[in-house]
Amino acid sequence: MKAASGGEPPPPQPDSSPPPTPTPSRYESQKRRDWNTFQQYLPNHKPPLTLARCSGAHVIEFLKYLDQFGKTKVHVTGCPYFGQPNPPSPCACPLKQAWGSLDALIGRLRAAFEENGGNQESNPFGTKAVRIYLREVRESQAKARGIPYEKKKRKRSSVTTAAIVAAAVVTNGESGDGGVSNNSVTVTPVVSVTAEIV
Repeated sequence: MKAASGGEPPPPQPDSSPPPTPTPSRYESQKRRDWNTFQQYLPNHKPPLTLARCSGAHVIEFLKYLDQFGKTKVHVTGCPYFGQPNPPSPCACPLKQAWGSLDALIGRLRAAFEENGGNQESNPFGTKAVRIYLREVRESQAKARGIPYEKKKRKRSSVTTAAIVAAAVVTNGESGDGGVSNNSVTVTPVVSVTAEIV
């Protein structure tokens, strides 16, 4: 029976457009931008650098270079607002990259290095020198800005685990008619184990 409109609907046309590509996450987009920025920094370094020759010291130079684009006021030692989180008026102290921004940047660059064929053991973004530099930046900015970066307290809790230490021991006794009589099962008591999570 035909529809009241006087005809059947046209057959669906095959979709010839390619499936939409998934939009990269904010983290992935930022990681790509950071990686491209570092790739542009290398040939502009004096003398020009290649990624293969890049060391932790070069990464630290890159982080210091980025300070010129920072937006975080970091008071110098002689500033009257040194150590004050909310100074009452402006001062001439420099703007720098915040420690948290640098720490996140290094995490993204470390991942990008390995995703682009770099070896984890030779990753310049994961060197001890870079970790020490970031720790020093964190501590100096905390003092200068009066904002403590408290270490996360190690969670200490007691976990009680019910554990049965010994397996059941089955002893078979034989009855006088040659059959098996009572089976006795011995189970050790439940032992409470306390572990400290550190």
